[in-house]
Amino acid sequence: MAFKETLANFQKEINPLIARYFDQAIAESEREDQFIADALAAVKDVTLSGGKRLRAAGMYYGYLAGGGEDKQAMLETSVSVEFIHAFLLIHDDIMDRDAIRHGVPTIHERYRHLAETLFPKTDAAHFGNSIALIVGDMVGALGNDIIFRSAFPKERVFQALSQLQKIIAFTVVGQAKDVYLEYRKSATPEEILKMYEYKTAKYTVEGPVHLGLLLAGAEEEMIQKFSAYAIPLGVAFQIQDDILGLYGTSERIGKPRGSDLKEGKMTLLNALLLERLSAKEREEFLVLLERGGTLSDEDIERVQVLMEESGVLMEVKDRALSLIREGETALQSLKGGIPDEAYDFFQGIAEYMSAREY
Repeated sequence: MAFKETLANFQKEINPLIARYFDQAIAESEREDQFIADALAAVKDVTLSGGKRLRAAGMYYGYLAGGGEDKQAMLETSVSVEFIHAFLLIHDDIMDRDAIRHGVPTIHERYRHLAETLFPKTDAAHFGNSIALIVGDMVGALGNDIIFRSAFPKERVFQALSQLQKIIAFTVVGQAKDVYLEYRKSATPEEILKMYEYKTAKYTVEGPVHLGLLLAGAEEEMIQKFSAYAIPLGVAFQIQDDILGLYGTSERIGKPRGSDLKEGKMTLLNALLLERLSAKEREEFLVLLERGGTLSDEDIERVQVLMEESGVLMEVKDRALSLIREGETALQSLKGGIPDEAYDFFQGIAEYMSAREY
């Protein structure tokens, strides 16, 4: 079965479970505070408005790879990483000042609008950010609780919960690097790639797979082999997302085109471009990075031209493909040692990324 079909079928199975967990949390909150219940309902709306569920699928198929057999229990437990993902995205949207996520208003934006109506003489943006931070923390706690209450042996649950905290800690380090480099307005490619490893690879690919492996009781050797697969794939995934953010349509990426440019982010694309440009072009590009949300479509198209003429776009695409090949090579060492269903899924990710259109 093709990877996209496999993932689509997985989405059909897990989305109702995500909705069910949200509904349970909302019902419990209604007994305590209607305002928080409404906020959780808003998070449910954003979460179910889009998302590939790749992290949950990685956790599920990691469990199968580790020899796990209780598919239903694992499917229900893999909802946990989608709650953790929602928690981190809520905070990320505040930092990035994003008003749209999956084509709908972000949580802080929703509550900014609410404050403008209910409390017109107050700082509406601060209200929106405050509520989003609070409800984001709550959603993160719910994600942990799903693993805590799962049906697996308690020693494995403990290992998985401990690993989850490490995943979040690495993500925080990556996010901090992202913010720091954005304000510094310069970065080496090595700094960017390390930030991608912490911010994306460990959180999007390696972390969820490790959680599934731990809940299955996998040996350390297998866990390390999956790291050799997951880290290159995760870095490549972020590089491809950067390209999509600059060249993709708003409908496809779920937020305005050129968001990274408007936020002045130091992506691998931007870091390499700054190294390649003439002094005059470099000054022009830095001015565009400083312009923020006022960037026009013409400004974004100018940056696209600079990326293409400088050779940066092709170099970054080649870097992503090289990392994908590295991950595929590592995965081959697991062939025959894990169930075909799991191997095909992880190979399918690499094949999908290799053929990904920008």
